[in-house]
Amino acid sequence: MHIAASTALVTGANRGIGRCFVDELLARGVRKVYATARRPELIKSKDPRVTTLRLDLLDDASISDAARLAQDVTLLVNNAGIATGAQLMTGALGDIRQDLETNFFGTLRVIRAFAPVLAANGGGGIVNVLSVASWVASEHGVGSYSVAKAAEWNMTNAVRLELRSQGTLVQGVHSGPAETDMTAPLAVPKIDPSEVARASLDGVEKNALEVVVDEPSRLAKAALSGDPEQLYGRYGG
Repeated sequence: MHIAASTALVTGANRGIGRCFVDELLARGVRKVYATARRPELIKSKDPRVTTLRLDLLDDASISDAARLAQDVTLLVNNAGIATGAQLMTGALGDIRQDLETNFFGTLRVIRAFAPVLAANGGGGIVNVLSVASWVASEHGVGSYSVAKAAEWNMTNAVRLELRSQGTLVQGVHSGPAETDMTAPLAVPKIDPSEVARASLDGVEKNALEVVVDEPSRLAKAALSGDPEQLYGRYGG
């Protein structure tokens, strides 16, 4: 794919990684960007190539409306998501369901709505912004988020197979925490969110199925083939 020849749609484009995707797409000469959010009035851009749309991952009507209005999309960037911070043992089950409903089912809803659009436009591409949490749980109180992102990761793999016949690239992007509002409560090292957008779009232009942005993600991926003790310690303390 060539970014300069693309028309993109970015979910969660009002801040953080989503806003960086919009900026990076514009810098690479994209034809048009549909910048979407639950509150599109929060998206501030004076670039004439930017069209704002309302899209809420929990609102089927808003997703259908966006797909109807954005029939020229060739690159879909699924960035929107939440992290309730719920722990699996003590968190409210409603919060855990919310993480799954938003990050997994919400992203899947968007893909299902836009897959026919991409097919009609020659196949195009889908980017799913995942996380190192797709591969490893942590002690930072994000067990529910890790479960949702793990589900979204393998959904990315399954969707890739199902959309292969229509020529759609499906890319998964993994990184450690980026400096965003979502990660503000975490006292951990963070990368600049623009690194995620740059690495992903570099990968899109190379037809890369997976982009691993930073060292924490590379280490986590490598550890998956080894003994879980490397990540979680020895059973029994």
